[in-house]
Order: sequence, then C-alpha cells, then structure tokens
Amino acid sequence: MLIRKKIAEETILFFSILKWVLLSTIIGAIVGAASTIFLKILNWSISFREEFPNYFLLMPLAFLVSVLLVKYFAPEAEGHGTEKVIEAIHKKDSNIDIMVVPIKLIATIITITCGGSAGKEGPCAQIGASLASYFSNLFKFDSRDRRKLVICGISAGFSSVFGTPLAGAIFGVEVLFVGNMIYDVLLPSFISGVTSYQVAEFLGIGYSKHTVSFVPVFSEVFFLKVVLAGIFFGICSIIFIEIMGLFEKLSSKIKLSKPYKAILGGMMLIGLTFIFSDQFLGLGIETIDSCLPREKNMWYAFEYMGFNPNIIYSYLANGSIVWYAFFLKIVFTSITLSFGGSGGVVTPIFFIGATSGMLFAKLMALDIATFSAIGFVALLAGAANTPIAASLMAMEIFGPTIAPYAAVACVVSFFMSGHRSIYPSQVLLLKKSESIDVSIGEDIDDVKVQLAPREKSLLSKFFHN
Repeated sequence: MLIRKKIAEETILFFSILKWVLLSTIIGAIVGAASTIFLKILNWSISFREEFPNYFLLMPLAFLVSVLLVKYFAPEAEGHGTEKVIEAIHKKDSNIDIMVVPIKLIATIITITCGGSAGKEGPCAQIGASLASYFSNLFKFDSRDRRKLVICGISAGFSSVFGTPLAGAIFGVEVLFVGNMIYDVLLPSFISGVTSYQVAEFLGIGYSKHTVSFVPVFSEVFFLKVVLAGIFFGICSIIFIEIMGLFEKLSSKIKLSKPYKAILGGMMLIGLTFIFSDQFLGLGIETIDSCLPREKNMWYAFEYMGFNPNIIYSYLANGSIVWYAFFLKIVFTSITLSFGGSGGVVTPIFFIGATSGMLFAKLMALDIATFSAIGFVALLAGAANTPIAASLMAMEIFGPTIAPYAAVACVVSFFMSGHRSIYPSQVLLLKKSESIDVSIGEDIDDVKVQLAPREKSLLSKFFHN
C-alpha cells in the first residue's frame, strides 16, 4: 500500500512537471514574439525621431493620444504596466483584458518616441501577462493555473526586454509580495523567462552586457563602502518613490480632465527640457551606457600604462552628466507617468541608479563604472523590493566579479527603503525591522508604519531624561 501511494505521488508530480514545462514554454514563446514586435517598432521609432531635433515638442500631443487610447479602448492599460499586473493578480483573479496588448504597445511607443521619460519593461510585462491571461481563459484553465501563467507572462516580458532570464524569472515571483516568493511558480517562471529570452534573441533583439573588470581586492574598508553605497541607494529609492507619489497626488488635485492634464504634463516637460536638456527624456540609454563599464579595444592600451580603461572612459564620458542627473530623471519620469504618459519604471530606475552611483563614486573617490553598476541594480532592489532578482541581474549583466558586492548593496538598499514601494499594490508579508509595527498582509500603499511599543518606551525615557 505504501509503495502504491509513493508511486501515485511521484506519477502525479511527473505529469505536473510535464504540464508546466509545456505550458510555460508556450507562454514564453508567445511573449518573446510579442515583445520582439514591440521592441523592434520602438527601436525603429526612436531611430526615426533622431532626424527631428525638436521631437519633444510633440509631447503634449503624445500624452493626449495616450490618454484617449487608454480611456476609450483599455482602461487597464493606464500607468506603468507592472503595477497594473500586480493589482490584477491580487484583486481581479488574474484576469486582464486582451485589449491591453495593442493599446499598451501603441501608447508606450508614442510616449517614449516623443520624449516621455518611461521604461519599456512595464509594457512588456503587461503585454505578457495579458496574453497569458487570454491564453488561460481560451483553454478554460482554473484561477490557480491562470495565476501561474500570468506570473509566467511577467517573467517572460521582463526577461525578453533586458536579456536576463534568471533575474526575469525571479522578478516575476518576487515582485508580488514583499518578503515572500511563490515557490510553486519557480519552475514555469524560469522556463518561460529563458524561452522568451531565446525567442527574442533569435528574432533579432540584441542585449547590452557590461563586464566589470575593476573591483579592488576585498578588504573591510571596501566592504564598508559597499554597505554605505547600499544605504545611499536606499535613500535614492525613497526619494524616487516619494516624488512619484507627490506628483500623482498633485495630478489628482488639479481640477482638469485627463486629456487637459496630459497636455499640461507635456508642456511642463517641454519647459524643463529647455531649462536643462533632452538628456532626461525617453529611455536615457546613452546616459546609462556612459556611466557603465565599456568593452572597447581602444581603451585596453591604458592597461599597459598602469591605468584602468573603465576609469579613464568613465571620467571622459561623464563630463556631460550633471551631479543631480538622478534627481532630474526622477522628476521627468514622475511627470510623464502622472500626467498621461505610458510606460514602465524599471528603465528610469536604471538611469537613476547608474547616475546616482556615479555621484557616490565621485564623492567617495571610487571607481565610477563599478559603483554605477552597483547602483544600477541596488536602486531596483530598494524601489521595487526585489533584492534577489536585482542581485541575479548584476551577475547576468555585469559578470560574476561584481556580483557579491552588488548583492550586499541590493540587500542593504532593500531594507533601507523601508515599507514603501514603487508598486503600491505589492502585498507586505515582512517587517523589515522588529522595532517597527506594520500591518502584515495589506497592500504596501495602505500600510501604516509606527514604532513598536518597546521602542516608543525607550524613546520616551530618553527624551524625558
């Protein structure tokens, strides 16, 4: 009898594995193809606009078109995509309207092409989740399987955008809850992420890799600098989250309809562009790349003279990046996403992380490329509460040398950012400190934070004395 039960259990598990290998491969292939279409059109649009130096003057019109498309065809496509998917998983039984796919694609391309400061990962995650939801409903899957497939859609979308299948897979299961991962989705999430990445690469999507070759020999002093960097990036995450929330509140208080707000937001960004520069518009890939390590043969000559090529390149390339670049990108992104623009937040997070890493390195007289790379991932860990996915991303993009240091900074940034998130619909399942009382199991946006009774008592005694 015992042997029969064991055989029955293992047979069920075997067929369950086969089922999810097949389903997640299909979802990964579908999402990889859809992401490729989106990315190719977006890349073509950005290349086309380069012929027009004043393209950003079209931002009011672009935001208006984006708002009208979302309002009349797919209200679920509003805002930055990943947040809406998290909300759908927690509150709508993972049901997402299929119209999100074309509307999100068009609205995001229009927004970014005309200069809106937004990312490309949110739309791909939302498009992937929407396709997975439609696939689930088409084949009559129950709510539990639909939820798994929608998470696979998130992972596949993230993986195909950045070329990071491991980080993408973990991001899909880590971003839903703060302090908990859904382990039964790990296998399908990994498979869908890898498949999506392979399909997108096969169809012609290229990915940037920046190998960090300069990391000093480990020492206690350098380790403390990495911890300090993690604290700094956690504070930058807080600034980003709070300013995003501030502009969302400001937008809600303006007594205008959404189309008029869209025009107003576009005009605000035009004014800021004339005051500062167009460096903070769109994806900002050029600025991110100039902060990160480069693999160019012309720089290897410096190695023979005793200099590190990344240091030389970074100092020359970063001459045009102002020290407050990270703050301006926060403002540009907040206006874009609060006043009708469509897109994600992760690409702006990379910009903010890389430029704030450059600032930290200059202040501390450290290697710019190394700490820009650490900031690139640590800000994601702090703002999105995804330290594991961010640590894996460091390894996939920058190589294994920097991975241990980046992981430390990611974890420190995660704790430093507190009980807040760039994704308000994340569910909080972890107290980041026993000295703080928070409500576990609520949306992170609804969480009330206060000192634990013991800490209140200690503070009371301290001030009384």
